[in-house]
Amino acid sequence: MLEPKLVQLTAGSAVLGLVLATGAVTLAGPWDSGQRTAERARAAAQARTGGADHHAPGPQRPAPAPAPSAPGVLTALAVPRAEAAPKPAAPPAAPAAALGPLLADPGLGPLRTASVVDATTGRQLYGSGATTPMTPASTIKIATSAAALTALGPDHRIPTTAVAGPDARRITLVGGGDPTLDRARLTALAADTARALRSRGVTAVTLTYDTSRYTGPERHPIGVNDNIAPVTALMTDEGRLNGSTAGPAPRSTDPAGDTARAFAALLGGHGVTTAGPPARARAPKKAVPLARTWSEPLSALVERALTHSDNDLAEALARQTAIASGLPASFDGAGRAVAQRLRELRVPLGGARFADGSGLDRRDRLSAALLTALLARAADPSRPHLRPVLTGLPVGGFSGTLADRYTAGSPGAAGAGLVRAKTGTLTGVNTLAGTVVTADGRLLAFAFLAGRTPSAAAAQPALDRLASALVP
Repeated sequence: MLEPKLVQLTAGSAVLGLVLATGAVTLAGPWDSGQRTAERARAAAQARTGGADHHAPGPQRPAPAPAPSAPGVLTALAVPRAEAAPKPAAPPAAPAAALGPLLADPGLGPLRTASVVDATTGRQLYGSGATTPMTPASTIKIATSAAALTALGPDHRIPTTAVAGPDARRITLVGGGDPTLDRARLTALAADTARALRSRGVTAVTLTYDTSRYTGPERHPIGVNDNIAPVTALMTDEGRLNGSTAGPAPRSTDPAGDTARAFAALLGGHGVTTAGPPARARAPKKAVPLARTWSEPLSALVERALTHSDNDLAEALARQTAIASGLPASFDGAGRAVAQRLRELRVPLGGARFADGSGLDRRDRLSAALLTALLARAADPSRPHLRPVLTGLPVGGFSGTLADRYTAGSPGAAGAGLVRAKTGTLTGVNTLAGTVVTADGRLLAFAFLAGRTPSAAAAQPALDRLASALVP
């Protein structure tokens, strides 16, 4: 007869195995399990324009074939006999023999580092300069996202509010820092505001707009650039002027003013006139809220920022982290806040520098070990609030900034549907960090960072081969 403690132990081991295996299946599925239903619907509805690689999107392509899936990893559970209880299997070694030569590819330039870890155990399976700080480009968005989720939680929403002074004759549109505010939500906000004013017998107002939620320079250090709008607490459609939803685009030089002027016109359509053009001013201290609109939950914002490498949204996430941390919502304050929140996760921050939240600033520094540690934290069953860091990663050959990579006949084709990773591209900098599920159902986190690369055309296939080598 089995001893009670032994029965408890073996049953507990079986349950733990089921949890880990189920987690691996969830992470393996490129759409049906690993990606949120809302994100899947949004990805299907939007044009596949890419986003993070800082180049113009390519022509429209036919819909891809269904993604392959990792082999099933769940087996029937049975309580083993006490005398024959198997020992836990040791994690297999990474294919170091394969990764070494691939990392030496001339396309990766003279500076290249790598880290591969078992996401379940945190054990490093392969490393080459893993702790060396490198310019991460857009893979820094993994750190930005993890910090924001740690500071605010996945359910946080960003408000945009219309408030009124004591007599409701002066109203202020107050930006909360939501770059995803679109025309439809602004229209609804105007309708609700006009309704609230008419209920007070007010049909003529003075309109101002408040962007004081953010401080410091609005322009990113790279200056005027199609990859990012002025960083302000009030904007519509990320300041895009061509109707696009992702990727480089001409940007407004005054997105806050444009939003306020559009709001004034919308109020007029609902019978509320404004005296002259709206001016920038702080809301009165005792202002009364009239109407409010909210962003999607932070979980969805993180997924969007990672899938499409959305620079405007990444900077907003960094500033929201600063606000939650009691620091100035500026480039400097946001960088300090991100570092502070990552310290809470106990990840290796040696040499790290967060000059911005998007990765456009070449002064950013991260190590491959830091990126794989963050990905492992996001896979930790005890940290479900970090899961959007994984579910937002583009899927090789199918979504976001990996839609045009890992395709049939490409160097990384073996990883199609199985590699989920954040890309990073600046001139002379090419990076890739994400996860793969191996044939035996093991979740691995990887990061490959390359500097002084000859070209993206040479570096990206080399990075794709490295990631695909983890899926034998």
